[in-house]
Amino acid sequence: MARRASTTAIGSIVDADLSEVGAGKEGWLVSNPNLLTALDTHYVAIANKSIVIVTGWSSGESDRVRILPELSPIEAEYISAIEWLVFGDDVRGLAIGTSSGYLMVYSLEGRLIHRQRIYFARIIKLRVRGTKRDLQHDTSSEEVCVVLPGVIARFDGSDIQKLLQWSIRENQSQFWDQNQSEPVGTHNSHAKIPYQLWNVNKYGACADAAITGVMPPPLMEVQSSQRYYCAVTVGEDAVISAFRLSEDKSRSLVGAILSKVVPATFSTIASVTKLLWRSDSQTPKAKEEKIQSFARASPLTCLKDHPRKGEKLTLSPSGTLAAITDSLGRILLLDTQARVVVRLWKGYRDASCLFMEMLVNKDTASSSSNYYGAVKSDYCLCLAIHAPRKGIIEVWQMRTGPRLVSVPCSKGSKMLQPTYRFGTSTESSLYSPLEVFILNGDSGQLFVLNKTLR
Repeated sequence: MARRASTTAIGSIVDADLSEVGAGKEGWLVSNPNLLTALDTHYVAIANKSIVIVTGWSSGESDRVRILPELSPIEAEYISAIEWLVFGDDVRGLAIGTSSGYLMVYSLEGRLIHRQRIYFARIIKLRVRGTKRDLQHDTSSEEVCVVLPGVIARFDGSDIQKLLQWSIRENQSQFWDQNQSEPVGTHNSHAKIPYQLWNVNKYGACADAAITGVMPPPLMEVQSSQRYYCAVTVGEDAVISAFRLSEDKSRSLVGAILSKVVPATFSTIASVTKLLWRSDSQTPKAKEEKIQSFARASPLTCLKDHPRKGEKLTLSPSGTLAAITDSLGRILLLDTQARVVVRLWKGYRDASCLFMEMLVNKDTASSSSNYYGAVKSDYCLCLAIHAPRKGIIEVWQMRTGPRLVSVPCSKGSKMLQPTYRFGTSTESSLYSPLEVFILNGDSGQLFVLNKTLR
């Protein structure tokens, strides 16, 4: 009997003109470190330093959108992060982060919805995630996390959703009513979307970071209505470090100094630069930007292991596990609640990781379910590891399970995952497992790793 294939071709981007982002050369999708990719259930966004191309990969979604963000030539600003924002089935936007700390939100048609500066630093990563109320979580949380070197910002998902919903209504209307109330945060307003900001620079600037979820308050502290979040960072000085993030606006001395000195220094440099680039035309003096104060971040633990350096971090859907790649070709599996490493893989240089869910033994699944109607309990959590130097993708069962499958992966391929969809139901009959996709840049084909082993 022939062995069942481990992947299934589901789409293609060969019809799209992607020459502006480097397509046409062998290995173009992975050879350029500045090339960014974000996957949605119908679209893929590919960006270089100055342009974003959005194209459909599924049947009937072949439209191509070209987005040219307004970037500052004086600051040598460039695109440093992209991610989809998806709410339900009809509300969708693309978030873009820049090297100057700006967060921009664009509609699917390429229209600018919002522009806001988070901090005076390069945005490393945009993370969209959420946890629903269930047996493991007392509260639900949906958020957009912005990661900068030594700084983490958090937006509430509901605020982003209101922004996108208002944009759709405004775009569908035939005329703009000047008397219509405008929500906070639209690009036509100077107001900003509210967010929280923390300084996590105690152990050096981070290369990646994530908010793993809500955590209990410190011992002997008076209970209040405010939440505490746990953040995990990886970087050069500390392979792994963890912080308790408070909603309290009272700042530490370091946070107070940074919130005052860094903007002042940036403002001085910008003023000198403007004098050097001054033109004869008279322009109105722009109002000085102000960045909000840091909230309190308390260090919890730190792992230093020179010369090892933390590189990339991937969270499980619940946030209880994190896969961390380092500069020595190792992958560490971190329990984010106990803050201990529970598993280690060696020999995976330049690897990338994504969590997924698989039906390990379909025969033992719920008798009332099948491949298309399995409930959440039928799936097990796995970690997909893409080892480009070996040319394979391995899938390991969590936390201590065996390697389930090894899939050959062509050079020039990238492992991707659709962004978290806000407002998704947790009902078992509607459960959709976490999947991993493979985009081959040379052939333009998109594959999905099969959820069953046989």
